[in-house]
Amino acid sequence: MGFVGRSHGTAGAFVVRDPTERLELLEPGKAVSVADRELSVVSRKGTGARPIIQITGVESREAARDLRGEAIEVVVSALEPLAEGEFLVDDLIGCEAFDGERRVGRVSDVLLLPSVDALEVEREGAEALLVPLVADAVRSVDAEARRVDLDLGFLDAD
Repeated sequence: MGFVGRSHGTAGAFVVRDPTERLELLEPGKAVSVADRELSVVSRKGTGARPIIQITGVESREAARDLRGEAIEVVVSALEPLAEGEFLVDDLIGCEAFDGERRVGRVSDVLLLPSVDALEVEREGAEALLVPLVADAVRSVDAEARRVDLDLGFLDAD
């Protein structure tokens, strides 16, 4: 959802660097994880482009400074249930990628590109394959089975 930026004031607030577009996830009372600690947002001020938040357990300028650069992550249990066909990035990274029964590789990243999100699939002995997250390229995703079925013919990647 962003990263802890420079401290703001003396009470432990800090600027969120590279904030999420989903600012509702940074509202007071929302659960967040910072430095492997589950905390909650106490207050949010600032602007959408430069939110300033304070979280539980961070009550001084020095404490905020010590967290600088740490990722601010959403606590999965705090999310509303996903709609059909929606997945979290963490659900996709590490999935085995197949074209039918033929193994293609492993999803190593999900790139949030301006026009379309894309899976980065690492392949043995070949360059990584970028697969747009569109129905023509991705036949199915089974996050529970950790499997993604691709259409290499559509991708012209045979």
